Amino acid sequence: MQIERIDVDGWQRLKAVRLAALADAPEAFGSTLAQAQRYGASDWRQQLESLATYVAVVEKVDVGMARGVADETSPGDALLVSMWVAPKARGHGIGEQLIMAVIGWARAAGHSRLLLDVADGNLPAVALYERMGFEPTGETGSLPPPREHVMEHRRALYLADR
Repeated sequence: MQIERIDVDGWQRLKAVRLAALADAPEAFGSTLAQAQRYGASDWRQQLESLATYVAVVEKVDVGMARGVADETSPGDALLVSMWVAPKARGHGIGEQLIMAVIGWARAAGHSRLLLDVADGNLPAVALYERMGFEPTGETGSLPPPREHVMEHRRALYLADR
């Protein structure tokens, strides 16, 4: 297994893995499959320009992804977004390796905290984030329509001494 950061030239890889994630776990993401299917090449390239995007590769197949982005609303913070591992690849440490890649990116970019939002009912993801040291912040919310019934909470990993 390898973790690779993809750039704008890898937009088709991003598209494929993101569509697979949205099809597999529609209640884990703010975007919907229908929305993402309408994106053109320029939309996918723009995402790769603005988000640090990592994919997990097993036997030359992309089986997971995670992305990092600076939190525009909170200087010093970064967000872990789009975290997903294909069902057939789960349970092999791929999620941990993807998270570590985003942590490395966030530290290198000088961020002091890495934040994420996770659906309350996604117990495997909650357990993964707990193992990786992400602590609940007390902030809660829900996904945007049409999945506003999916409640989520925010977690933080401190990258520098508190």
